[in-house]
Amino acid sequence: MSEKPWDGRFAERTDTSVEAFTASIQTDKRLYPYDIEGSVAHCRMLAKVGVISDDEAGALSEGLWAIKRELDQGKFQFDDSLEDIHMHIEARLLQTIGKVAQKLHTGRSRNDQVALDVRMFLREALLRIIQGLVDLRRVLTNLAEQHIDVIMPGYTHLQRAQPVLLAHHWMAYYEMFTRDADRFADCLKRTNVMPLGAAALAGTTYPIDRHHTAELLHFPHIAANSIDAVSDRDFILEFLSAASICMVHFSRMSEELVLWSSSEFRFIELADAFATGSSIMPQKKNPDIPELIRGKTGRVFGDLIAMLTLMKSLPLAYNRDMQEDKPPLFDAVDTLQSCLDITVKMLPTITIKTDAMRRAASIGFLNATDMADYLVGQGVPFRSAHAIVGHAVAFALEQGKELHELTLKELQAFSKVIQNDIFDHLTLEQMISRRQSTGGTSSDNVRAAIEAANRQLGR
Repeated sequence: MSEKPWDGRFAERTDTSVEAFTASIQTDKRLYPYDIEGSVAHCRMLAKVGVISDDEAGALSEGLWAIKRELDQGKFQFDDSLEDIHMHIEARLLQTIGKVAQKLHTGRSRNDQVALDVRMFLREALLRIIQGLVDLRRVLTNLAEQHIDVIMPGYTHLQRAQPVLLAHHWMAYYEMFTRDADRFADCLKRTNVMPLGAAALAGTTYPIDRHHTAELLHFPHIAANSIDAVSDRDFILEFLSAASICMVHFSRMSEELVLWSSSEFRFIELADAFATGSSIMPQKKNPDIPELIRGKTGRVFGDLIAMLTLMKSLPLAYNRDMQEDKPPLFDAVDTLQSCLDITVKMLPTITIKTDAMRRAASIGFLNATDMADYLVGQGVPFRSAHAIVGHAVAFALEQGKELHELTLKELQAFSKVIQNDIFDHLTLEQMISRRQSTGGTSSDNVRAAIEAANRQLGR
C-alpha cells in the first residue's frame, strides 16, 4: 500500500517540509469523536445498500470504536506525514483490521467528511452554549429578584440620568442574552444539515442512501447541492457573527462590573475568589475576571474577521484554504464557553452596596425630568417646562443644593404653578413607581418581566 492515498499519481515523495506545512492534525485531532461516529454511520449505510457486506461493516465499526478508545485514553500516536485526523484513523484502521479498512472510504471524500465533522462539532458546541445562556439568564433573574427594591442611577453618556431599579438593569442584560440564545438556536438550524454523500463535489456513482446516514447521525436535513455541501462554511460565519455579538454583551457587562467595583463608584464588591491582587501594591483588589472577558472579546472578533477573509475569494468548490477554518472556530467556541462558565459562577457572588447606589441616585439632579413632568401635569407645555427646570437646576447648582432641597418659595420663583405636592414627585420611590409605561422601570413592570422570564426559562 502507498503511504498516501494519492501516491499512485506522484513520482516523488512529499517533502517533509511540505508535510509539516500542510499538516492540520494538531488542530483537527479534536474532531476524532465526530469523524469516527460519521465513519461508522457511513459504513452501516454502505452495508444497507449492498456496497459492502454486513460482516465488513461490522469489522469496520468494531475497528473504529477500538480506535476511539485509544484516542480517548491518549494512547494514539500522531504523525504529521498523515496530515489530518481522517488519514490517521484510516491508517490505524488498516493496521488493526487489515485490507477491509480500504473499503471505508468508498463513496465519500475528505471534502464531505471534514464538512460533516465540523458540523457535528459545532452542533454539539451550540447546544452547550445555548444551555449555558439558559444558566446565565437564570442567574440574572435571580439577581433581579434579590434586588427588586434596590434603586441606582441609570446612565446615558456615562452621566447620571434617571433613577432605575437595579433589577431593571439586570433584566436589560437578560434581554441581550436572550437575543443571543435565539441567534444561536437559529444558527443551529443551518448547522444541522448533513453534507456527507456529496463526495469531492459532484456526488458519487454508488447507490448511497444519504437520508439513512442522516437518520443515523441525527441530522434533520441533508445538503441539497453537492458543490455547496463541500464548500459551504456559512454556518461557521454565522456562528462567529453570533458569538461576536454575544461577546459584545459580555464585554459591556464586564465594563460595568469593572467600573462599579472601582473606588469611584463603589457600587459592588467582587468576591475574593473572583479577583486578584497586586504583586507590589498590598491594598489592591483587581477585577481581573471582567477585564479578561472584556479583553477576550477581541479574540472572537478576530476569529470572525479571519474566517470572513478566508472565504471571501474562494471559487467553488473545496479549496485547501478551508483547512484554516478550524482554528478560528475552535478558538471562538472555547473562548465564549469559558466566558459563559466563569460569569455564571462569578455573578451570584457579587456583593451589592445598596446604600452607595441609592446615594448616587439621590444627587446630580436625577429628578429634573420628573419636575418637568410635574409642570406638564399643571398645564405647562413640555418645552417650556424643560426650560423652567433648566433655570431651577442652574440656581440649585449655585446654591449647592439638589432640586428637592430647594424651598417651595425658591421653586415658585421659576413657576407659580408649583405647589407643595411637588416634593412627593421628586422622591426616588415616586420616580420609580410612576414609570409604568411598558418596559419601564416601575416595580410592577420589573416584577412582571421577571415572571415572564422565569416562564420562558421553564421555572
